Amino acid sequence: MGRLTGGDPSLLRRINSAVVLHALRAAEAPTLTDLVKVTGLSRPTVEGVVEGLIDTGLVVEAAVDEGATRRQGRPARRFRFRVEAGHLLGVEIGPHRVAALMADLGGRVMGSAHVEVSATASADERLERVRAAVTDLLKRAGVPGDSLRAVGVATPGIVEADGTVRLGTALPGWTGLPLGERLRRSFRCPVLVENDANAAAVAEHWKGAARQSDDVVFVLAGLSPGAGALIGGRLHRGFGGAAGEIGALHLLGREATPEEVLSPTGEPLHPLDEAQVAEVFALAERGDERARAAVERYLRRLVHDVAALVLALDPELVVVGGWAAGLDGILEPLRTRLARYCLRPPLVAQSLLGEAAVATGALRLALDHVEKQLFAVESTVTARR
Repeated sequence: MGRLTGGDPSLLRRINSAVVLHALRAAEAPTLTDLVKVTGLSRPTVEGVVEGLIDTGLVVEAAVDEGATRRQGRPARRFRFRVEAGHLLGVEIGPHRVAALMADLGGRVMGSAHVEVSATASADERLERVRAAVTDLLKRAGVPGDSLRAVGVATPGIVEADGTVRLGTALPGWTGLPLGERLRRSFRCPVLVENDANAAAVAEHWKGAARQSDDVVFVLAGLSPGAGALIGGRLHRGFGGAAGEIGALHLLGREATPEEVLSPTGEPLHPLDEAQVAEVFALAERGDERARAAVERYLRRLVHDVAALVLALDPELVVVGGWAAGLDGILEPLRTRLARYCLRPPLVAQSLLGEAAVATGALRLALDHVEKQLFAVESTVTARR
């Protein structure tokens, strides 16, 4: 590709098209005059761009109010961005379930689906459940598969830029899985794969507890917690995608594994058995001394892990999600102990999106990809380097 210069007409056309399309998407049925005012472009330029966007199917002339026509004569033509011109998917692949959200090009969620999956399911079985959930969702919504513009996928593990899971101990057969490549065989559109905690961080920044903060740590709290971080409003993955893997911090001191920390009996818990973990917390609430001691050990470990990330990144806000966020007694000890150990204690809040956070973040990943294609203006929070 040749070098673009300031006078390159193709570059100018792309810039003008992106500017006009962005204005159309942000407004409700603007006229040409409205678009000229907003964009600062000449009327002939705006008119030409709009006609070109109509040809692509991304813009359509808005319907005229017949009553207004009778009162005022022929009104000015109005146009709108066709949010229905394509669809997006956000998919969460977890130990116990697969969840999917579908949205239009404006990011409005139009439907959801989820299917249960065994924690011991093979990679092939799990991917088949993904296809089943998506097929069900598209069928119920009456949306053809070729309408999909992008699919975002969130999964446990360290994810490389091409969608390969470099390390994924939470799901059987996941380490080394070319997840992006496998899923691209099922979808005729780009598939973008992200770590689940990273996706949840993006989701909370978009629609959840972190909407007003650009420096955020999201903690996916479980037996082996993970974290995602936004720095200056941008997702921080690290050089190889392993940023935020706080669940591995115990290895530095060769301490007990997370499964041993929360065990009241000395017998390690199963890392994927959430019901077994919940029972330990329930026993602690009922006064069982061994369970109380186990929960106290778990809290100390969680504070240690989160404090390490807070000291390194100095976030304004820590958002806690995952199954542990739904258990009583997590947030207040976390606030109190972070205030004791951190030089500048962050605000601590519970996730507002709950179990939908990961799939919502995957959907935002797909939306960012499409927006980058359509508008080609500035980098998004999920853009990879």
